[in-house]
Amino acid sequence: MKPVLALVGRPNVGKSTLFNRLTKSRDAIVADFAGLTRDRHYGNGKQGKLEYIVIDTGGFEPDATTGIFKEMAKQTTQAVAESDVVIFVVDARAGVSAQDHDIANYLRRLGKPCLLVANKAEGMLEGSQLVEFYELGLGEVIPVSAAHGQGIRQLVEQALVPLNLSEDESDEPEQPGVIKLAVAGRPNVGKSTLINVWLGEERLVAFDLPGTTRDAISVPFERNGQKFELIDTAGLRRRGKVFEAIEKFSVVKTLQAIESAHVVLLLIDATQGVTDQDAHIAGYILENGRAVVLAVNKWDAVDEYQREIVKRSIETRLPFLKFANMHLISAQKRQGLGPLWASIAQAYKAANCKMSTPVLTRLLLEAVQFQSPKRAGMYRPKLRYAHQGGMNPPVIVIHGNSLEHVTDAYKRFLEGRFRKEFDLVGTPLRIELKTSANPFADKAG
Repeated sequence: MKPVLALVGRPNVGKSTLFNRLTKSRDAIVADFAGLTRDRHYGNGKQGKLEYIVIDTGGFEPDATTGIFKEMAKQTTQAVAESDVVIFVVDARAGVSAQDHDIANYLRRLGKPCLLVANKAEGMLEGSQLVEFYELGLGEVIPVSAAHGQGIRQLVEQALVPLNLSEDESDEPEQPGVIKLAVAGRPNVGKSTLINVWLGEERLVAFDLPGTTRDAISVPFERNGQKFELIDTAGLRRRGKVFEAIEKFSVVKTLQAIESAHVVLLLIDATQGVTDQDAHIAGYILENGRAVVLAVNKWDAVDEYQREIVKRSIETRLPFLKFANMHLISAQKRQGLGPLWASIAQAYKAANCKMSTPVLTRLLLEAVQFQSPKRAGMYRPKLRYAHQGGMNPPVIVIHGNSLEHVTDAYKRFLEGRFRKEFDLVGTPLRIELKTSANPFADKAG
C-alpha cells in the first residue's frame, strides 16, 4: 500500500504550497467532519515509480484546549496517527518560535519517523542560517523552497527511506478467482452494520489476516461457491470468536482499501444524500480505475420526497458513475442485500473482460460509418483499428491519423458502443488514442 506523509507545522509556514508541490495538483480529497472548522486534505503524489499519499493539515497547536485551535489540533493529531512519516515544516526566514518547540516536543514523544523541513529557504546557505533549527532536537534540517520547487526530490527520497520500500508489497501472489471487495463510504453510513450482517446472516467462514503495512484487515469469506476477500475500511476488530465492527473513520484506510480492491461497494446515506465527501471518494474510485457498485443505505428511513431528492442528487453529483449498478438497501433491516452480490460479480467480470482485436476493430469501423468524427480545420480524424490495452480497468487503444482532434463527446459515443457490445457494467472504460507518425513530416518544406 502507498506510504502516507503528513505535513504539520504552525500556520503560514507554507504547508499547503508544499502539499501542492508534492501532489503536483491543487486537487485534494477533503475529510469533511461535521462541526470541524479546519479540514485535513488528502492527495496522491508520485516520484519516479514511488507513489505516496500526502495529508495537509491546518496550523498546529498541540496544547490548544478551546475553540478553533482545539479542533485544528484534533485534525492534525488524526493525520499524524494515520501517517507513516511526519514532515514537520518550519519557516526558514522567520526562525524558531515557541510554537515550533511545542510541536517538536509533541513529535519527539510519538517516536514516529519525522523529518524537519525548513521551507522558504531559497537563496540561503544551508549551514549558517538554518543552524538554530537544530535546537528542536529532530536531527538534520532539510532546506526546501515549496514555491520554487527546490529540494523537493531530496525531501521525498529522505521521507521514504525509513519505510524500506525496496520490496514491492504488490508483488504478493494473488489467489485466482478471489474477488477483493472494499466497502467505502463516509462515517456512520452503515458500513459496519452491512459487514456484520454479511459475516453473521450469511454464515460466512471468516478470520483475521495480519495487517499489511498499516492496520488494514482483510476478511476472507465465501458465498455460493464464490470466494471473496473483504478489505476493511470500517475498523473491523476481533474479540474472541465474534467480530466487532467499530465505525472508526480513517480516510487513509479508505484510499488504500480502494487501491487494493477489485470491486468497491460505495455506500451512500439516504438520509443525507450525496455529500462532497461522497463525490470525492467516488472520484478517487474512478481515478484508480476500480469496478464499482453503488448502494444507497437507510432507504427505509426516508419518505418518498426525500427518496426523489436522493435520486436526483446521485444523477447530478455522480454522473461519472452512470456505468455502475445502483441498489436501494437497508443494512439494518437486511433489505435488498441479495442483488448486491450479483452486481459485484458482474462488475468484477466486466473489469476483467477480454476483448478480441477483430471484434473491437469491427465495432470501431461500424461506429465511424454510423457517425464520423468532426472535422478539425483541414483534417478529419481517421480511426483505423482498435485492440485491448489492459484489464481492470479495461483499456481500448485506437490507432489512426489526426486522433488528437477527436472530441470528448465522440470518445463517449465510442465508449457507449463498446460498453453495449461487451456488457461492461460496473467498470470504468479507458480509451487511448494513438496517432501514427507522418512519414512525410521531415520532408516538409
